[in-house]
Amino acid sequence: MCGGGHNVSTTAHTPRGTIDVGFLKGTVMVGNEENIALVLNRLRRAHGQLAGVISMIENDRDCKDVVTQLAAVSRALDKAGFKIVATGLRECLTGENADGKDPMTEAELEKLFLALA
Repeated sequence: MCGGGHNVSTTAHTPRGTIDVGFLKGTVMVGNEENIALVLNRLRRAHGQLAGVISMIENDRDCKDVVTQLAAVSRALDKAGFKIVATGLRECLTGENADGKDPMTEAELEKLFLALA
């Protein structure tokens, strides 16, 4: 699921506090092209929805409409994150990893789950 490439923040901020995810530093998602395409589509959808939220606020739209759209953005981001974690879990269970590195450990996967909590 993760291989060398991009820098990632070493902490994740969640409603329950900050979690150290330094083990992800210098990693990038890998996996089959279908899963990557699904994640990218979800992120692009969230990007568009977030732009819509910003526009709604700038245009003084009703609070209920803004919050409804913001909730949709949050769900789209959650789905993308869960898909990434699910890919890592599958790689751990099967021992398959596209970049040839060892799959993530149980502790690393737990940190990812907690980062989305």
